[in-house]
Amino acid sequence: MVAGMLKSVFEQPDRPAVHRQFREVCAALEGKFDEALALLEAAETDVLAFTAFPTEHWKQIRSNNPQERQNKEIRRRTDVVGIFPDRTAVIRLVGAVLAEQHEEWACGRRYMSAESLAKARLTVIDGGNPLAEEEVRQLTAAQ
Repeated sequence: MVAGMLKSVFEQPDRPAVHRQFREVCAALEGKFDEALALLEAAETDVLAFTAFPTEHWKQIRSNNPQERQNKEIRRRTDVVGIFPDRTAVIRLVGAVLAEQHEEWACGRRYMSAESLAKARLTVIDGGNPLAEEEVRQLTAAQ
């Protein structure tokens, strides 16, 4: 139930709606799941950190699916071998899997488009930093 309620936070369309839904979820947990509520309140900044980026990136930032897929592929390949003769054999196999993935991402598909990454770079996250704001003005003028 708590996981389903928390999932609704990540499905909101914009930053104010995400924060509002987070507060509603916390209010709903109060008195019923106090330990979960304390954990959520302590981690609020970390849980909602994805909202500081452009909305196009939210799905990629808030999910760890690529890492999970990579771990599953490593597990699958090591299970096929079974018992490794030594530590270097494991490192060689896992290194090859990771190198293969790196080549795929470097040459093939993109997780985030170059345009959306440029937009993210132009977003001042910490606010009130005159040097960062000046950098944004310079980069915007150059485009």
